[in-house]
Amino acid sequence: MPTAEEYRIKAVDLNARAKLAPNSSLRAECEKLALSYLRLAAQAEKNAQTDIVYEPPTATARPQPQQQQQQQPKRD
Repeated sequence: MPTAEEYRIKAVDLNARAKLAPNSSLRAECEKLALSYLRLAAQAEKNAQTDIVYEPPTATARPQPQQQQQQQPKRD
């Protein structure tokens, strides 16, 4: 998984390519990609701060499902 710094490097590279682009549509696409990489960098930083550990429940800790009884219609 790339780090935030690696995403930022890609964004800088794409901004440099945008400045050298031969036409405006290619320039715009490079700039959009650069912004996307900056968003990825921000998300990578956020994810790096999160520490989640999955602990599966033990067999004794699982609640048993309760069955509900349905009322039977009264017959005359």
